[in-house]
Amino acid sequence: MTLIDWIILFLYAVSTIGLGWYFSRNQQDTSEYFVGSGKMNPVLIGVSLFATLLSTISYLAIPGEVLGKGPIYLSNYIAYPFVYLVLGFVVLPVYMRQRVTSAYALLEDRLGLSVRLLGGILFLALRLVWMSLLVFLTAKAIAVMIGVGDEMVPWIVLVTGIFAVTYTSLGGLRAVVITDLMQTVLLYGGALLTIGTVSWQMDGFSWFPTQWPSDIWDQQPIFSFDPATRVTVVGSIVSVFLWMVCTSMGDQVSVQRFMATEDAKSARFAMGMQLIVSVVVGATLGLVGIALLGFFHANTGMLPEEGTLKAQADTIFPHFIAAHLPPVVTGLVVSGLFAAAMSSIDSGVNSITAVVMTDFLERFGRKPETQAKQLRMARVLAIVIGGVVVSLSSFIGYIPGNFMAVTNKTVNLLTVPIALLFFFALFVPFANAKGVWIATIASVSVAVLIAFSGVIFGKVSEAAPDPVSFQWISPAALVVGVTVGLVACKLFAEK
Repeated sequence: MTLIDWIILFLYAVSTIGLGWYFSRNQQDTSEYFVGSGKMNPVLIGVSLFATLLSTISYLAIPGEVLGKGPIYLSNYIAYPFVYLVLGFVVLPVYMRQRVTSAYALLEDRLGLSVRLLGGILFLALRLVWMSLLVFLTAKAIAVMIGVGDEMVPWIVLVTGIFAVTYTSLGGLRAVVITDLMQTVLLYGGALLTIGTVSWQMDGFSWFPTQWPSDIWDQQPIFSFDPATRVTVVGSIVSVFLWMVCTSMGDQVSVQRFMATEDAKSARFAMGMQLIVSVVVGATLGLVGIALLGFFHANTGMLPEEGTLKAQADTIFPHFIAAHLPPVVTGLVVSGLFAAAMSSIDSGVNSITAVVMTDFLERFGRKPETQAKQLRMARVLAIVIGGVVVSLSSFIGYIPGNFMAVTNKTVNLLTVPIALLFFFALFVPFANAKGVWIATIASVSVAVLIAFSGVIFGKVSEAAPDPVSFQWISPAALVVGVTVGLVACKLFAEK
């Protein structure tokens, strides 16, 4: 990176701190800090939902997946209209009648304190690991782009965490949402600049393949009865449909943003905006993967020396940014990747803080008496949580797999079990705490068995596929959880 690239990165980081300070001046209570007083613009909320849930995954995993495995994963966007119908007209109207800071407060009203605490603990575990993983992967990519070794990754994680936690602890959700908008613009701009640079260097769109490059891409069928088939069209659609619906139902990160809008109509609009942005940016990032495949197929001498194009699929995008983009453009794209990491931290930290304050401290009478003290404690908690994420990131390097597979194995592990708590609480009249606990244990157990089936049942080699593809984590966890839960709730129903 040149001096001008470093200046661009520095200016972006400083601007986020300034934004957090600006919004901190008008905070009077924790309602403003956590949900923006419930009157935020649904367009901003929709973009923030996208930036929070998909930014790092999109920016790193989608180009690598399409480049190294094939484009079939992009078929998941077929699920989005169905996601909109289910969430917009079934789930959100129920949720928006309950104006709560923590989603898990809804669970206690229907199923008791133990289920509320179960939901809060599962959420904390999911988001802490999720943030740690995504920040670590992003730091590895940034290390490639700025030309340093893996030994500098912990320091990049630390710097990213300090900036994100600082503006989150100052500005609350308003700062998070505004910076998420900035980050989305940088992310998308970086993708467009990459496609433009490849097209310019190849004198047009000759990078687009006219036939399936079987030496690089896997065979990816529409459907397969073999559970070890890594990716299929049906598997992509079903797994992403369930992930989107379950995340919106049970994840504080999503619910908190819906609560920041005025009513169900605004929340539905925000969700529609999230889906539209996701499709546009995701498709563009898929084209980034295809463009890079075409570029390095035509210029094999420009590949890094460590291995083949397929083996390096996850790091080719960062390598291209570092080696082939012109100055200023490199700075903007690195800022975009830095932004992706921060959007993961800022939203997760703010939402975890809301859950800790509401579901644990306030519920057990440990909440400070005055609004000023509550706000101060929320900011301290944000700093502590950020420190935990930075610390956990140092262990993520021991998890094997490419970006897409590892992310799915961690993000999808508890998503369905958490959503099942809300399904039983809000939509099953005869649900009870004992039955829901049994359902959750069964659902989590199945999710773990599938996610780590290669480790548990043993693979012939590292290159061999897992016995069960990561795409079936969510469907299996849902079917087992609902079936076991309905039976258990009937068995333990009060006579």
